[in-house]
Amino acid sequence: MITVAVLTLSDKGSKGERADASGPLIQDALKAINAEVKFYDVLPDEKALIKKKLIEYSKKVDLILTTGGTGLSPRDVTPEATMEVIDRQVPGIAEAMRSEGLRKTRRAMLSRAVAGVRGKALIINLPGSPMAVKENLAVILEVIPHAIEKIKGDLSECARPGD
Repeated sequence: MITVAVLTLSDKGSKGERADASGPLIQDALKAINAEVKFYDVLPDEKALIKKKLIEYSKKVDLILTTGGTGLSPRDVTPEATMEVIDRQVPGIAEAMRSEGLRKTRRAMLSRAVAGVRGKALIINLPGSPMAVKENLAVILEVIPHAIEKIKGDLSECARPGD
């Protein structure tokens, strides 16, 4: 069982001025990989708060999925907060999400989402849009269990059968 924290970053959402559609969508999608959401929070776009939560969650769960704050608006600071707390980047995850997103909209190239490892936790930034969250998760969901196994120290071979 993969344990998960979902963190929605939204000034309006944190004030109750907008319902969070992306956080619940993430929670539902995670059922496909037998993951259990242990924590769910909605925070404002404040880098110090985001960093604090990422550090806290990284000690308690295997996977942290953020949604929101990955664009170009002045308050979008999720990637910066993530970069400041991770030990190692996993650039292929963000690259795959952007690559697939470009098939649907040219705006996908504006995403600044990052992914990385802090301790034994994988952190992945997702966009804030529910449709973009769904599309991005479709690209990465199947590799998450393998990534978590490797982060936890699994030493088995990574080659595909027949390689």
